[in-house]
Amino acid sequence: MLEIKNFSKTYDGKVKACKNISLSIEPGDIYGFIGHNGAGKTTLLKSIAGILDFEEGEIIVGGHSIKKDPIGAKQIMAYVPDNPDVYETLSGSQYLNFVADVFQIPSETRKAIIEKYATMFEIEKVLNNPISSYSHGMKQKIVLIGALVHQPKIILLDEPFVGLDPTSSFLLKEVFHEMCDQGALIFFSTHILEVAEKLCNKIAIIKQGELITCGDTAVITKDASLENIFMELNGK
Repeated sequence: MLEIKNFSKTYDGKVKACKNISLSIEPGDIYGFIGHNGAGKTTLLKSIAGILDFEEGEIIVGGHSIKKDPIGAKQIMAYVPDNPDVYETLSGSQYLNFVADVFQIPSETRKAIIEKYATMFEIEKVLNNPISSYSHGMKQKIVLIGALVHQPKIILLDEPFVGLDPTSSFLLKEVFHEMCDQGALIFFSTHILEVAEKLCNKIAIIKQGELITCGDTAVITKDASLENIFMELNGK
């Protein structure tokens, strides 16, 4: 479903932010992407999403090359950045309907999806308020709902649990499981190692732009906690 082949990305023509990364992520996977700040996590996520161009390698999204067929790739994918950057002059409802329009979602379908997730995340009463009046956590929720409105097969998230209250974090994990049970895949970066260890069936650890381990969480953490493995691999 998501194939990353020998991916490398350079920002200044000299130092590679990501170096020869290859990963294969299958339907049903909840795949955690772990690394320190500046390790290259966001660079890879933005490149998969088609936001950043890259010099080497290939990224295939549901059979579509993000370079050769970006529209085909983006039609089945959603990306949630670490900072919920949205059109703050719009109301929550206007923003969600704008996103639904982009993906040509029928009126009744979008209405049911928006109602479902707005109620779940307890923001249904503020959908008609301008996003500029929202708290950081509320903005994050509206971006998450926007990512879910077209029922993507692939969802990329950069630190999705930062800024969410415990209840919303729990509900988001439930959404992840629901999506994966229906054949989608989740690929997300996180600093919260405990969440990655408990939630993800697979994990990858990146250090200074290089992938240093990846695979089944149960296999990687067989003899030690993910925290201990992470610290050991990072030379701590």
